[in-house]
Amino acid sequence: MTEFTTAKDGVRIAYEVVGEGAPVMLVHGFGSSRRQNWQETGWYTALTGAGHQVIAMDCRGHGESGKPHEPEAYDHTIMKDDVLAVLDAAGVGPVRLMGYSMGGYISIHLLMAAPARVERLVIGGVGATYFRDGTRGADDAPAVRMGDPVARDRVADALLVADKSTITDPGARMFRDFADQPGKDRLALAACMRAPRRNFTPAELAGAGAPVLVVCGENDNLTGPPGPLAAAFGNGNAVTVPRRDHMTTVGDKVYKQAVLKFFENE
Repeated sequence: MTEFTTAKDGVRIAYEVVGEGAPVMLVHGFGSSRRQNWQETGWYTALTGAGHQVIAMDCRGHGESGKPHEPEAYDHTIMKDDVLAVLDAAGVGPVRLMGYSMGGYISIHLLMAAPARVERLVIGGVGATYFRDGTRGADDAPAVRMGDPVARDRVADALLVADKSTITDPGARMFRDFADQPGKDRLALAACMRAPRRNFTPAELAGAGAPVLVVCGENDNLTGPPGPLAAAFGNGNAVTVPRRDHMTTVGDKVYKQAVLKFFENE
């Protein structure tokens, strides 16, 4: 059942709580929702079946949550406060936290800002390109790099163009096709894509004490391999999901098995 809490800036944030047991907070990826990212891919069943309580939210701009159209409303420091608001509304303390893609970026911000609230962190769909700040070499020039503000602007433009047949960048076209699914607000998603971002350096991440698991698909050219990001954490581990890309990793059984094992290791 959908419940709502209110963010610091007044945006309504939708969430739901399913099952009983040790709580796991789920933060979905860009353009998705709690149900598309986690329920429809079997994560609710996998986690509750393993004795966990699922707390899953719709990030602002997505699902049943409020959808501002201003880029500044989607700063990840604001969006990590939305996660804290959901945790407070659900009445839970420290949790196992898992974010995918955009949700992974937000979850890193939460770990760094409020480490006492995070027992263990799973970062899915974020890898080596987390550290790319816009400098692109010849090896990766064609790919959409979410660390590159120029690439994010290109995706945002693709979300807004009237005739999507004019989109020539395959990565941007992928995002547009995803955003064209029923119930999605392309104006809000474009604003989210244009929002300012601040990623942490390896030196900063090294100070994080919680155990961290980084999971990426073998064929995910948005993220690169998980190893470099995992290695930046003081207690990080990496898993590569064979033969999967950014969209197909999230529901894979290898990903689920790795996470359940990670959550069981106290």
